[in-house]
Amino acid sequence: MPKYIFERLGRSLISLFIIITVVFLLVRLMPEEGYLGKRSDKMSEKVKEATLTKMGLRDPVVTQLGRFYGKLIKGDLGLSYIIAENKPVVQIIGERAPYSVAFGLAALAIQLLAGIPMGICMARYKSKIPDKLGTAFVVLINALPAIIYFLIIQVYVSGFFKIGMLFDKGDPITWILPCVCMSLAGIAGYAMWMRRYMVDELNKDYVQLALAKGVKRSDIMKKHVFRNAFVPMVQYLPASILLTLSGSIYVESLFSIPGMGGLLVQAVRRQDNNLVQALVLLFSAVGILGLLLGDILMAVVDPRIKLSKKEGAR
Repeated sequence: MPKYIFERLGRSLISLFIIITVVFLLVRLMPEEGYLGKRSDKMSEKVKEATLTKMGLRDPVVTQLGRFYGKLIKGDLGLSYIIAENKPVVQIIGERAPYSVAFGLAALAIQLLAGIPMGICMARYKSKIPDKLGTAFVVLINALPAIIYFLIIQVYVSGFFKIGMLFDKGDPITWILPCVCMSLAGIAGYAMWMRRYMVDELNKDYVQLALAKGVKRSDIMKKHVFRNAFVPMVQYLPASILLTLSGSIYVESLFSIPGMGGLLVQAVRRQDNNLVQALVLLFSAVGILGLLLGDILMAVVDPRIKLSKKEGAR
């Protein structure tokens, strides 16, 4: 187990290093006004050049990258020069993170409470009305671009129930639609995979043998099929949880929620380079951490997984 964990950790660190480097280089291609803020319009070219040189942006790229990693290790992600002039990026993200985490937790609860039971119901009533309705929902959510049903919910559902279209911190009712929007893809995902794994289990010999011996189908579903089917889903849970908590770019922007997803859109539009860089790195790190935890959790809960390459490790 320790060897397996260290191997996965090493791969994750290499992936993160590559992503950080690529993002750093790409951000350097953005307009330099993103490092100068609102004052850039009043600066002469000579003053701009002197300021950029003082900030180290005229140093060789390798030198800049080394300096960036040195600051990153200390938790310094630089300053914002546009969204909040000369304000630490870490502080800006810290102010926005609670909104993303709060909505993420609510959406995650809805996903788990609705998606997994839906998948179980679809598997239990395979090819019947519940399965067909569930399949139609899954296909609809996966086929339509998310922005389309987000807009439908925002415009028509909010109008039908007389709910505000935009997030209002002082009105809890306006929190409902963003949570629903954030959870729809997760519900469809959990339902689809839960159904698939349960159907696979139901077709196995041990289930048929148990039925032939007279064991109740409901007991088989609860004690064996559900447990065995849930094991493959474990690897997706950490990534799903972390990505949900990090915020939804679409939903937060659409409903004007002051979270990290909406902040990223705002930072890109206004070309706040340091803030864009920090948020992209944060979302990337969260995704990689989720995959790492999923691999480790999968190996812990399923002793059948072989951890050495010769024995068929993933």
